[in-house]
Amino acid sequence: MLKMKKLNKPHEIQRPYKLSHQVLCITSINFQRQSLIGFVELTLIPTRNDVRWIRINCKQSRVYRVRINDQVEAPYQYNDPTLEICQGDAKQRNLDNFSACHSAAVASVSPVLGNGELTITIPPEASHMVQEGKLLRVSVEYSLERPQGGIHFVVPDSEGSLAERGAHMFTYGYENSSRLWFPCIDSYADPCTWKMEFTVDSTMIAVSCGDLVETVYTSDMRKKTFHYHLTTPTSAPNIALAVGPFEVFVDPQMHEVTHFCLPHLLPLLKQCSNFLHEAFEFYEELLSSRYPYSCYKQVFVAEAYVPVDPYATMTILSVNLLHSKHIIDEAYMSRKLMARAVAEQFFGCFISMHTWADTWLPKGISAYLAGQYNKKAFGNNEYRYWIQQDMKKVIAYEQEFGGILLDPSHLESSPFHFPLDNLHTMSPRYTEMISTKAHLVIRMLEDRIGRELLLQVFNKLLSLASSAAQQKVTTNMWHNMLLSTSSFQKAIFIVTGKDIKIFLEQWVRQGGHSKFHGTFVFNRKRNTVELEIKQTETQATGIKCYVGPLTVTIQELDGTFEHHLQIEENSTKHDITCHSKSRRNKKKKIPLCTGEEVDMDLSAMDADSPVLWIRVDPDMLLLRQVIFEQPDYQWQYQLRYERDVTSQMEAIEALERFPTPATRLALTDTIENEHCFYRVRCAATFCLRKVANNMVSTWAGPPAMMTIFKKMFGSHSCPHIIRQNNFSNFQHYFLQKTIPVAMAGLRTIHGICPPEVMKFLLDLFKYNENSKNKFSDNYYRTALVEALGETVTPVVSVVAQTGQPITSDSLSADTKLILEEITRCLNLEKLLPCYKFTVTVGCLRAIRKLQKMGHLPNISALFRDYTQYGQFIDVRLAALEALVDYTTVDGNADDLNFLLDIIENDPVPRVRISLLRMLTDNPPFKRKDDSIFNTEELVERLWKLMNSGLSHDSCIRCAVVDLYYVLYGRARPSCLPVPDLAVVANPKDKKPKFNTPSSQGMADIFLPKMEHQPSASLGVELLAEAALNASEQLQTEVVLMEEEIMVEEEHSPTPLLAQPQDISSVPGFQTTSYTMSEPGKPGTAGVIPHGEASRSSAESGPVVVTAPPPVHPTDIKYSDDSQSKSLPGISGTSIHQPTGFDSSMFRKSDSQSPDIPQGIPPRLGMNPSTSFVQPSADGEDLSSSKLHKDKKKKKKNKKHKHKHKHKHDKLLDKERFYSSGGSTNQSPATFSGGSPQHEII
Repeated sequence: MLKMKKLNKPHEIQRPYKLSHQVLCITSINFQRQSLIGFVELTLIPTRNDVRWIRINCKQSRVYRVRINDQVEAPYQYNDPTLEICQGDAKQRNLDNFSACHSAAVASVSPVLGNGELTITIPPEASHMVQEGKLLRVSVEYSLERPQGGIHFVVPDSEGSLAERGAHMFTYGYENSSRLWFPCIDSYADPCTWKMEFTVDSTMIAVSCGDLVETVYTSDMRKKTFHYHLTTPTSAPNIALAVGPFEVFVDPQMHEVTHFCLPHLLPLLKQCSNFLHEAFEFYEELLSSRYPYSCYKQVFVAEAYVPVDPYATMTILSVNLLHSKHIIDEAYMSRKLMARAVAEQFFGCFISMHTWADTWLPKGISAYLAGQYNKKAFGNNEYRYWIQQDMKKVIAYEQEFGGILLDPSHLESSPFHFPLDNLHTMSPRYTEMISTKAHLVIRMLEDRIGRELLLQVFNKLLSLASSAAQQKVTTNMWHNMLLSTSSFQKAIFIVTGKDIKIFLEQWVRQGGHSKFHGTFVFNRKRNTVELEIKQTETQATGIKCYVGPLTVTIQELDGTFEHHLQIEENSTKHDITCHSKSRRNKKKKIPLCTGEEVDMDLSAMDADSPVLWIRVDPDMLLLRQVIFEQPDYQWQYQLRYERDVTSQMEAIEALERFPTPATRLALTDTIENEHCFYRVRCAATFCLRKVANNMVSTWAGPPAMMTIFKKMFGSHSCPHIIRQNNFSNFQHYFLQKTIPVAMAGLRTIHGICPPEVMKFLLDLFKYNENSKNKFSDNYYRTALVEALGETVTPVVSVVAQTGQPITSDSLSADTKLILEEITRCLNLEKLLPCYKFTVTVGCLRAIRKLQKMGHLPNISALFRDYTQYGQFIDVRLAALEALVDYTTVDGNADDLNFLLDIIENDPVPRVRISLLRMLTDNPPFKRKDDSIFNTEELVERLWKLMNSGLSHDSCIRCAVVDLYYVLYGRARPSCLPVPDLAVVANPKDKKPKFNTPSSQGMADIFLPKMEHQPSASLGVELLAEAALNASEQLQTEVVLMEEEIMVEEEHSPTPLLAQPQDISSVPGFQTTSYTMSEPGKPGTAGVIPHGEASRSSAESGPVVVTAPPPVHPTDIKYSDDSQSKSLPGISGTSIHQPTGFDSSMFRKSDSQSPDIPQGIPPRLGMNPSTSFVQPSADGEDLSSSKLHKDKKKKKKNKKHKHKHKHKHDKLLDKERFYSSGGSTNQSPATFSGGSPQHEII
């Protein structure tokens, strides 16, 4: 059990002043230098007459001047301990020590605790203002230049003005990160009113929170200033800004809503946002409360940090959510995300969390509201399927890592490898699970108090907040706009009269879920069901013992009957009397839970038992995992006749264990059942595949599902020829995508794909015709490519056994056909790019599958090419996924270095986070593994990255901590040498501990050393997609752009292992130029086309493609559809090579492109003139152990110098900290006085 104790809540620490109003003024934005100049003014109300200093949050900024009431210059000091978490020369390198230092560092600047990075001293000449209780207007002049986080500039490197190039910028942040772009009190618990002014070029539009009051042009008409007022008290983390040449669209159904998008995307914007007014109307009706703000804005930007990022009165969304009316799959996701963003305007922006421990409430309530909208928009089946999948995710996480605590405020120590007292120290995956679990807990609460009463509670909270927003700060009413666990509990008690204290203790303040094992026996004499429920794994990770009510439903011959059982022990037995008796041979329709009556074939069931099937907790009202045992015929009845989607999915999972003809028939009937939910039918196809593979020795007839597919989609006159695509029936569309993938997994008795299945799949490619279909077939073609990859089995040949190089002659005929088809699809993608390059993504995954199975040589050059900045992000992520898998299976130090370089240097934060997640899920080695990667150099590189390299992005920093934990655990990595430190025995722990000079509390990390972060000019691909013209012909315009990337010498990453290399092959101080003469090369993918109705052939419409320049990591040959196909990795040994292969396809894995320097991720641009600086001119191996020892010897000869403070210096340092004036030497980025214009412009 976790130790719990009552701690002082963070919000009980009160500041001696209150924030009432803030002015934010950005006077200049320079896109070329990626800089801005700003001014903020915070209006504070002193609550005591002895205020000596003011602490505010500020990171990355260069501060020029601080004044109080425009009269008095105030001295200030800057201190950011998160720049370096573990200071000093300690070599512990264990996560327990890092977590303690990380928690202390974040707490020392946490606004919740009244702290901040910028400490402003009240000068003596201003002390009378405090004593008289006057308002204090604290103004700060600052600038930002090439910020590492918080602001993202997208500046395409092409001809034309900034507006013509689509240059734009936007703010982002992980939780409360507004301090990254302007000084503020960066706390959700400190709302205030706002006045904002943004001066931009005349061709730009500034979009921010609040109402746009006026737009004022300068006298020369070259600049204009946007004035925004936000009169509703709002916290600083909910303030955002986006500047760019946006196209504006006012919602015709709701004029308060305005949409903004990049040039050429307006048709898509209109298509995707036409439903939004329905979401507003739904939430207002559901909550019986009006939308809390006077306006709402949606801004779509490129390279977004997350798909949806909501702020007060506005949401910043990814441009990749936009789609045309011809796209089916993306429409579901886009609508769900946009609706969720609107829900977070109510709970999350208008009503925000009080402390970190309360974050589960706004996240859970907004997810609950969005779920109610999804139920209305997409149906109850989709909603329940979503709940079931979320519950599986939470259960899987808790069983792997431990129980998720929604409110950890009473926790004494964290059971995880990261602290739980701040969102900036938590694992990003853990915070995602908090949001998911919070939604499930709110659903459980809905069952406890009732839906209507729960909605009344939400209405009560909104009413109190709306009333408080109209008051002044001096009335002390603004606390009603903050939501805490205690205030939520109180509101429920006031509205419903019910006390939920026990519920909160069980499900909010404790982690874990229940796990039930159920069995039953029917007693014929007593006509009862003897049900036994066991909880046998209560000591396992993430599982706890449940005590309380449990619902069980029994479907009998006379209907569905619900029973409420009381679970009090780990093993309980219950005798449940049946309401009906066996009918023997009497025929009568059987009533179901929905009220309908159906005829059933009861020949398979026990003649003496009236029980058809049993379900435990059918409505998912507990956080639980249920493993129930019942005969196969009961699972089959449950699949056929149960109308609940979750019940059918449970039956499908159970039937995998019963490969019988009856199971085969039940699954086949489900797939063909037009009244069955499409997700159930799709799941049944994969279950039937497993059943068929287990029955392969007794299977009779054609392969599973082939007859079904031909019957549904085949031509009437010739069934083996597929009809022209018609996706107007969405259920048939999803089934048409899924069945080929499921069939591809069928295997013969020899473990290979049946030849008739292979021919069937290739015929699907051959006869695919989409010219008359009003919907795009790109996702369908991607599914066919994925199916080809699924047919591949491990190669068994003489070549594989003797280790000879793979050639085209050594491949089987089926493998050659697969490669040829994949190559054709990849080539066609260059001529007719489809929406989001889904086909390219599928091809990359299929190629990696061929490599893993031994059909292609394991080389990484192809995937490296597709990871370049400039490719579309989904393509990059697919290539990175393949590279991670390659590195884990067959990689070397150079491959891991390449991935780490992307993590350190890639300009798109989402790519970095996604790559870290991939490495965490599929690490190159596990802890204590004997691997070539398990080196001291890797430890030092990861430690440096998470310790001092990511102060600007806590999400990425915590993701690196997750990777470090997967590789090394919480203890010191075993590959490190024993440190030269004394060992001291701790009598309490009875374990020896290293007595290190590491940080010990707050004073140790109080004054860090500022480090300069390298910066790079970031490029962008400008994604454009327009609606189809009247003739529905595809027209494509590709715009890919990128700026020069210069890697500075002193910040070049140290490789893990020294790679011997000829100096002539090192691209140092060389400029590599690319041409655009071959648009079919692999570097061309990376755009969304105008309109999407992809054709199967190049003749379906005129095509205009402006391709980006290719990068050549290998001699990759591509051709159009009329020429021979080629794919990297195949060579021929005979004169007559098979069509579709090229000699470069079997290049050895050590062949690297001279155009791509080792250790630096490649970049792609329209007119690149990419320069790379040689990391080390003398070729010295900086990672060698000899150099490490020499450094240690030098350090021993030096005087005792530590960045942290010692205990005996505490008082002196404290006095010096609060008495010094002006700026300090602790921050080279902080200045007193001076001109920001001179520094930046």
